[in-house]
Formats: sequence, structure tokens, C-alpha cells
Amino acid sequence: MAALLLTRKDVIKLLDIDDCIAGVEQAFRLHGEGNTLPPAILGMHLQNGGFHVKVGVLETATPYFVAKINANFPGNPTRNGRPMIQGIVTVCDVTDGAFLALIDSIEVTIIRTGAATAVAAKFLALTDASTVTICGCGNQGRISLRALMKVRELKSVYAFDIDEVIARRFASDFSAQLNVIPVSKDLLAPALKSSKIIVTCTPSKQPFVAREHISPGTFIAAVGADSAEKQELFPDLLAASKIVSDVTQQSATIGELHHAIDEKGLTIAAVHAELGMIVAGKKPGRENEDEIIVFDSTGIALQDAAAASIVYENALNQGAGTPFTFDESCNLKSNEHPKNERRTSALRSWFPFR
Repeated sequence: MAALLLTRKDVIKLLDIDDCIAGVEQAFRLHGEGNTLPPAILGMHLQNGGFHVKVGVLETATPYFVAKINANFPGNPTRNGRPMIQGIVTVCDVTDGAFLALIDSIEVTIIRTGAATAVAAKFLALTDASTVTICGCGNQGRISLRALMKVRELKSVYAFDIDEVIARRFASDFSAQLNVIPVSKDLLAPALKSSKIIVTCTPSKQPFVAREHISPGTFIAAVGADSAEKQELFPDLLAASKIVSDVTQQSATIGELHHAIDEKGLTIAAVHAELGMIVAGKKPGRENEDEIIVFDSTGIALQDAAAASIVYENALNQGAGTPFTFDESCNLKSNEHPKNERRTSALRSWFPFR
């Protein structure tokens, strides 16, 4: 059977943000209910960046095994013009191990991360939260704002980036939809103080958001710390907040929690719940209007599995992608698309859309 090769352009066409939010929410729910295998991660850190491998299986009617290999080199855009994040996602059939697809990972990573932010905000942000600060106005900041607009009625946005040109471009691009105000480093603190939702999605290795910057009732999606050397929040902020992790053990190893444990003496017991437990209704989310809630979003393989499954199923249904095989004897022809070899989408039985 032929596998599918799906490029970044293919993923952009096949992975809608609404569908991804629904799929990621369902993945967290299944995890919170104990209906998934534990997602796994392996990382290797190098001088200029690092690599990680994330693997997961969603136990659906037709479950897929998904493995993502990502490179994360923050200096790439200025050093050689290459993306900061790049890699591949493989999709396999759990029933017989068949290799089904090879997918460019850039958009999968960006969109599924934004989707997780939206899911967390849906359950943890104040229902009337309308002002947000986005720290980091690159691709992740853009998708984060687009995703948040799906779950909250936003009115004002403060846009901060260490490169003020990027922040101004971000503000211009969203100006038709929202009141977006680019802010400099000197004005970041009052912007944070005025916001009830904050997203930090930078490659920073030095914390820049402290407890005194945050008002009661604020929800913070801490996205940037996805390796042990990255940090955006001061540990005193976590110590004073309700902490929700994506996977607690992973957060304690590579997330903001990792730094709070090292510097503030917190333990894993400081985590209120994993997001999946809250989505599944097994733990409460926000319990009052004053608590500050930090979502330690390190990025888990189940998010990749949800997004990649959507991409693959949509590619089958639409006849998208390039068929290929590693078996040279197959002599694939251009009309031998794997959609002709598989039945209708089993994912429709569990994704709550379309």
C-alpha cells in the first residue's frame, strides 16, 4: 500500500484551526479519562538548538501511531533563513504497523500548539476575558491569537516581540479584526497588568514575566518553555498560581515547572491537575474569579497525533498528497492514491465536527 507525502502547503490546506481545536480537546479528554497510552518524549540538546522525538497513540475506532521528529534551532531565521522549527511526522496503522504518511511538521506543530492554548483558555480563562497580551509575535503568536478568538470574545490585544518591527506587523495584520496595540519592552509590564489572558510563546532563556506583573483572575498559557533551558516566567509567579500542566512529568522536566522546582523548591504536588483531567471533568478548572492560572504547555504527542490524524484523514478524503513507497518493485503510478485502498474515515466517529 502506498503512503502519502504531505508538504507544509498540504497541511495548511488540510488542517483547519476549528477542527484542530476540537481534535486536541478530544485528545486531552481521552487522556484525562485514562483512554490513551502515555505519550512519550526523547530530547537531545545541542549548542545551537536541539531535537526531540514525541510519540503517541490515540485509542480511537481506528487508532493511529504518530511519531514526530522536530528540530528547534532558535537562531535559524537570522543565521541562515531557515525555520526555527522543522521536522517530520510519521503516521502508522496501529493494527498492522503499516506506514501511512510522512507529513511536514511545521504547521502541525504550530497549529496543534495554538489549539491547546485555546482548549486551556476555554476551561481556565475568565468567561468574559476580552484583553490579551501576546508575547512573541511570530507564527506561534499568530495562531495563538486566532485560536483564542474561537473561544473568547476578544476586544483588545497587546502585541510584544523583542523585534518591534515584527510586533508592529502583527498589529497591522490583525487590525481589521481587533484593537491591537504593539508594545515595547518598557511598556510590557502595564500591558500584562491590563490583560486577563496572556500567551508567552518566545524562545527566551531568561524569565521576563513576574508575579507583580499579573492581575487577579489572569490566565497564562506558558508555551515557550519546551526544553530544559527555556524559561519565560519567574518561579515566584508559578508559586503564587494554580498550575495546570499538559503532562505533569514532562512539565517537571522541560517546562516552567522545571525551573520552579529547581529555584523555588516546588514539587510535582504543586500541580493542581493535568489539562486532560479538567477537560474530562475529573478535576475542577477555574474555581473563582481571582485565582491566577498558569497552563504549562510543553507540547505532548497526543496533540500531534490528533492533528496528524486530521491531516491524514482529510488527505484521503480529498485525494491530496503525493503517493510514494519504499518498495521499488511497486512502480507506483500517479493515480494510485491510497484513498482508493481505505474505507471512509473512522475519525468521524469521535471528532465532534462535520
